[in-house]
Amino acid sequence: MDSAKIYNSYDIIGDIAVIKVPNDDIESAKKAAETIMKLYPSKVKAVFMQTSAVQGDFRVRQLKFLAGENRTFTVYKEHGCLFKVDIERCYLSPRLLFEHQRISSLVTQGEVVVNMFSGVGCFSILIAKASGSKVYSIDVNPTAYECMQENVRLNCVFDCVVPLLGDSKEIIHSQLQGVANRVLMPLPELALEYLPYALMALKPFGGWIHYFDFQHAAKGEDPVEKTRQKVVVCLDALGVSYSFGCSRVIRSIGPCWYQTVLDICVSGLPSKFL
Repeated sequence: MDSAKIYNSYDIIGDIAVIKVPNDDIESAKKAAETIMKLYPSKVKAVFMQTSAVQGDFRVRQLKFLAGENRTFTVYKEHGCLFKVDIERCYLSPRLLFEHQRISSLVTQGEVVVNMFSGVGCFSILIAKASGSKVYSIDVNPTAYECMQENVRLNCVFDCVVPLLGDSKEIIHSQLQGVANRVLMPLPELALEYLPYALMALKPFGGWIHYFDFQHAAKGEDPVEKTRQKVVVCLDALGVSYSFGCSRVIRSIGPCWYQTVLDICVSGLPSKFL
């Protein structure tokens, strides 16, 4: 496996590298692990192979140990913040680095934010650090919630970030109706289903929703426009007044598959959301 192929098929999270190898070829994986350990002798302390997609309610993936220290806990650093994470039991993608910064830069002081799928708290803590805004940070995964609590301590954002364990549907319905200027939905698999609850969390005059999706787009098709059309059908059916701000492809995730994000400005909510 040449260096170009290795570079495109792995992520470094803290001091752990996670590689993807076609057909889970263990011999190629071991060679790649050796190469990565040599390339980053002081940075990478362990290498794992990802053997399944990110899946399930807890957004976890199966890993196979290849080299170095056999542990899955690490501390990931991004934009001056520290994030403790168990890469086998929690979701964190360094490929969202730009998106973390982009959205945190949009939040202004005094806003209230609801992060419906917060994981270990990357978006939530970066927003708190950038603006001092209050962030209700929800996740259903107990391990991610425990890491998030630790990360709130590590980054000294006790007064801003409120970790909440549970299904964001239930928490918004019972605790957070009408509180938010801005809602984050960084879980593409559930975004469309949970969109009515994002609207429910917004203040009566509306606000912003950051909607993430996975979208298939054949040659000549625009994945962002396909995502927008799907959301338009839902919002129109709900009777919501809205417009779109920044809408972009975050990254390619496979042949003809893309991760997209829509910034949705909601300017009017029907009475059923109030």
